[in-house]
Amino acid sequence: MGRLFRGRDKYSDEELDNEEMLEDEEYPEEEEASGEDDSEDEDDPAKEDPDDDEGEDEDDEEDEEDEEDERRAYRHRRRVRNQIIAYSVVFVILAAIVAGGIAAGLRIASSVREKRQAEAQKEMQEQLQAEQEAEAAHEVVIDAPETIEEEEDPLVGLAEAYIADMPLADKVAGLFIVTPEALTGVSTVIQAGEGTQTALNEYAVGGLIYFDQNIKDEEQLKEMLAGTASMSRYPIFLGVDEEGGSVSRVASSSVEVIQVGDMASIGETGDTTQAYETGLTIGSYLKELGFDLDFAPVADVAEAGEGELGDRVFGSDAALVGDMVANVVDGLEGTGVSSCLKHFPGIGDVEGDTHEGRVETTKTLDEMRASDFRPFQAGIDAGADFVMVSHVTASAVDESGVPSSLSKTIVTDVLRNELGFEGIIITDALNMGAITEYYTSEEAAVQAILAGADMLLMPEDFHAAYDGVMSAVADGTITEERIDESLIRIYKVKCEKKLSE
Repeated sequence: MGRLFRGRDKYSDEELDNEEMLEDEEYPEEEEASGEDDSEDEDDPAKEDPDDDEGEDEDDEEDEEDEEDERRAYRHRRRVRNQIIAYSVVFVILAAIVAGGIAAGLRIASSVREKRQAEAQKEMQEQLQAEQEAEAAHEVVIDAPETIEEEEDPLVGLAEAYIADMPLADKVAGLFIVTPEALTGVSTVIQAGEGTQTALNEYAVGGLIYFDQNIKDEEQLKEMLAGTASMSRYPIFLGVDEEGGSVSRVASSSVEVIQVGDMASIGETGDTTQAYETGLTIGSYLKELGFDLDFAPVADVAEAGEGELGDRVFGSDAALVGDMVANVVDGLEGTGVSSCLKHFPGIGDVEGDTHEGRVETTKTLDEMRASDFRPFQAGIDAGADFVMVSHVTASAVDESGVPSSLSKTIVTDVLRNELGFEGIIITDALNMGAITEYYTSEEAAVQAILAGADMLLMPEDFHAAYDGVMSAVADGTITEERIDESLIRIYKVKCEKKLSE
């Protein structure tokens, strides 16, 4: 063991490495060198004892063998160590590669997992969005009427085109419906002649209403109505009171038409089909004769045969009256003749006649909602073009005590806003005692427009009423924009009629 350690000290690592590389090739050189040394020893005279030389040679050979063994053992250990190192390095590299692969695999797996999660989340979001869109689409279908209301009405554009270049004088005249006598100054009008043409040129009224004295026979009536329409610079309403029963201007004349009974009789049957047939029948013969506006049906609630309206009403059951009114409206409007619900807010059970003077109802707004308003709402929903406002004073609704036709509370707040009527609001005849005893023609006309009325029916003095409105616009009491609002409603109906023709 001592030799082994000495041998390791004797040779440097570099030399051993070289030896390890050269291995057995170096050993012959050593033996040759050793031979040369031996020959030199033999020539040396100082060494004369052969026995000593032989002993020394044997010792040298033993030393050389030991050294060779030592070198071989050391080289073996070096090889083993180097192999171990090499294997260790390879193992470390392989371990690093494996670890890197595992890490990369984990990263890839994590990336794939995250990607799948993102895709799943995206799919869930898309599904949720699709469900929300489907729900929103379903809600749009449910709310279709609101969507329709928001769409621009093409009739508004046509109406605006009509009044765009209309002089103020024609705009104001267009708010009036008067008798042909009030327009022309003639005592009785039975034809459309030069007087009618001259009057229409000066006053482009919005409409004319005819009574018994204007109707002689079918041919005369048709010619008069057709001639009047052709003379007007603008579309004009040609109207009549044709309720059926006792109030039938045409059916009571010599013109042969189908006779329609009173509304009380129809109401007693409870058969709404008869109400529809009534509207259809009346509308058909009026349209053929040349009329396009019927001041009917009566939507008041009252006991049939009692009160001022008598048999003109369907009855006292508000729900039944509403069904009857709606069916009459369907029949009339279906023929191209405008219907007019009357007499808002309801005069069925009031005492007194507005033709004679002031008439009051003490009903509260809630009481009216529970009964009187129901037939009007039914008629509005059925598509009535007009609603006529009476002169009854509803003191519990409007404390000012003015007739309903002049009350902003009744006309605008209740009829226009609460009941949602978007058509033409017209006053009852302004020549009735409930108006003329308290207001001049000018005052009544101006106040009715300020209240929200669109058309003024039969003022006591048409020319005075017309001048009063013109003056009110001139001094700013009524704006021209307010006049235009009413004309838009009026011409929407007129344009719709012309389109249907």
